Amino acid sequence: MFRLRSFQACCSRRLFHSGAVSRDQVLDQLQTCSAEDQVFDVVGRNKAKLSASHVSYAIGQLWKFQRERPHMLRTIEQVRNHPQFLTLQVLAENKISLMDDASVVDMLYGVLRLQVEHHDSLVQQLVTEAWNRLERFQMATLSKFAVCLSDQFLQHSPLMGQITQIVSQRLDSIQDARVLTPLMNSMFALVSPQLRDALFKKADFLLDKTNPLHFNNPRRVVQFIRNVKQIHRPLLEKCNQLLLQNVPRMDVEHISIILGLYHSIQYNNCDFRLAVRQRLMELVDTSTDPATFTKLFASLGPIAGQGVREGLESTALLLADELNPHQALGVVETMEEMQCRNLQLINNYLQGSVYPYEVTMLTRVLSVLPSPRPDEAVLSRVNAVIPQCNLNDLNTYAMVVAKWIRNDPSYRHNTSSKYVRLLQTLNRCSRERLHSFESLDVVLEEVKCLSGEWFDEMLLEETMVTMQKLIDQISWTNVHELGVYLTRTNYFCAALMDRIASVTIENIDKIHYSATYSIMLPFAVLNYDPPKAEEFLDVCIRHFTPYISSFDPHLLVLLAYALALADYFPEEVVREIFSVDFLAKLDAQLETFPDGLNMRIRLRLMELNRAVCLECPEFQVPWFHERYCKQLQKRANSSISPAQQQIHKMLGDVLGGMNCAKVGVLTPYFYTVDFELVLDRHLHPVPYSEPIQLQISENGNVHWQSGSADRERMELPPGARRIALEFLDSKSFCKNSWHVKGEAMMKKRHLEILGYHVLQIPHFEWNSMELSSEDAWKEYLRKKIFSEVP
Repeated sequence: MFRLRSFQACCSRRLFHSGAVSRDQVLDQLQTCSAEDQVFDVVGRNKAKLSASHVSYAIGQLWKFQRERPHMLRTIEQVRNHPQFLTLQVLAENKISLMDDASVVDMLYGVLRLQVEHHDSLVQQLVTEAWNRLERFQMATLSKFAVCLSDQFLQHSPLMGQITQIVSQRLDSIQDARVLTPLMNSMFALVSPQLRDALFKKADFLLDKTNPLHFNNPRRVVQFIRNVKQIHRPLLEKCNQLLLQNVPRMDVEHISIILGLYHSIQYNNCDFRLAVRQRLMELVDTSTDPATFTKLFASLGPIAGQGVREGLESTALLLADELNPHQALGVVETMEEMQCRNLQLINNYLQGSVYPYEVTMLTRVLSVLPSPRPDEAVLSRVNAVIPQCNLNDLNTYAMVVAKWIRNDPSYRHNTSSKYVRLLQTLNRCSRERLHSFESLDVVLEEVKCLSGEWFDEMLLEETMVTMQKLIDQISWTNVHELGVYLTRTNYFCAALMDRIASVTIENIDKIHYSATYSIMLPFAVLNYDPPKAEEFLDVCIRHFTPYISSFDPHLLVLLAYALALADYFPEEVVREIFSVDFLAKLDAQLETFPDGLNMRIRLRLMELNRAVCLECPEFQVPWFHERYCKQLQKRANSSISPAQQQIHKMLGDVLGGMNCAKVGVLTPYFYTVDFELVLDRHLHPVPYSEPIQLQISENGNVHWQSGSADRERMELPPGARRIALEFLDSKSFCKNSWHVKGEAMMKKRHLEILGYHVLQIPHFEWNSMELSSEDAWKEYLRKKIFSEVP
């Protein structure tokens, strides 16, 4: 018995001793560390004992401690410069071959996050080792490695191409959005259209299976949509819903990133903007450091009310001296978007000599801020980058050069100046770039935001020629972009519009419902009926009608107004817009818009209300814009133009007296008629009894009560006609033709409903060489009035 007990005790001691020895004491010490100094202390005391796993774990811990801190409290430079960090680098290089696949990539990820230089030998060896093992990587490891390559700006490298090929072959094996979405954004530059669509489909599937609280996944999908420049509407809407659910959990940085992505793809969602505004208001008091405040200012400023904006501007002024150049540039750009007029704040940045990192950003900011004459260094820098620029950047430079020319008096005496040479370079490079395009999508991407005199004069015509050469590339994926472009440029091109209509009719089921607005818009604004016009508009209306409750309120108003221009009034749309709930939601949304957009939407709502009352009285929609219109009238400049004064004087001669025509007459529903006159049954002018007023008075003497006859307006004799004579300036016509636009035609329609016979005087007829004398103008008016009135 003694011997047995002795044997058992001996075995127990051996087993205990063996277990203690087998424990990894170095790893235990690393795992108990709670700060970088403790990690470095363990490394320093155990250099000879450190294995590949120890080194990998230590690097991971160092990054973990940094990641858990706010950006402003991170000490990455101190960590990287610590002597024991160099020890870890040397040990890592010597032990790379002993690491497993995941450890190699984790090590690479960690040292890059700790800002080790890309050309460092450790980084180079880790990339090489990972490349050698690439084919056997698990997809999660491959995804992390792709992120590391993107961090090193290797998106176009052969190695990334190999990763893209592997993903295309093994896409079905990916079952986690956290693996897929980083891959999508790392290899976006190399994906084919087929792989892009497959990635869209896979992302759509995986987002449904993802924890909705992981909002980085939908954010990365939106980033991919931005990167590939292909708007996938259903997927974008799904991402927005997931992001919307997470707004209460987001900080300023997350919100700033998402708003930046939305802005870059021109996506707007009412519910998201309202939720974001509320969340940012909650974060104002805690966003006091320069980095966080800059993001808050850029995110909240454009969607906040006037009081909050003033508070943000005051805080920006206090922090101005603490901002680095990049932060200062962000604030200045936001001030431009907010139409900020805080001269003290602007001058503070100017005195601080802000130098942005991007030359194009610099020139754009210079173009909107008061600035001195540019020095040679600025001109030289601009001239050097011009050949590398896209059309949007070239347009920016052209606008800035135009401002410099206006501000530099020496230009008037030196036609071969530096500015002329710069403009010549701009013109040459822009034409060369435009002529090199072989893809309509690329053309649309580069010209969709272009505007200004330089573009109109130098490139607009050639851009349209290029687009017509590529007309066969118009498809259901780009018809909405082309529609927006034609509308924005006011350029009438029947061939392009006919193609848009035919492609839409054939592919309406593939087009997202919200894109129908952009597609129909040029036809309404430019007043053009394509072949099968009725079928075209009917298929669009049928396509979006089931989704009217899903439209952002402001977008539905704009869509309905566009249809009204085209004389279409779908009852379901009208009743949706003029419901109490919709109008309340619209009001809430408009509070988040910049002043200019807010005023534009309210004006369109009024014009839609007027159109419905005049053209669809059976809908029984009330006219509720009386007060709004009176306020507009008070703010408006009611003085008549020189052309109107000239025409009015000649009308007095033609009609037999100045009291035979009124100027600037206000009609029911607040249209302003340039000239009103009355002809009796024998086409003789009927004089007005009251004195003729040359402008609309503020006391409302010529204001008609809406829906009823003006009490101060004389009754028409039996058989008499009330004539509205309208002068159409260049804004009433398409940019490249004498084709009357939809807005002028709708006004004509409405004035006719109000009892007028409408006569229009196009500016190009009135200012033509044929009418170069006073007698010729009078004869023109005489024929216009007495020959065109039946």
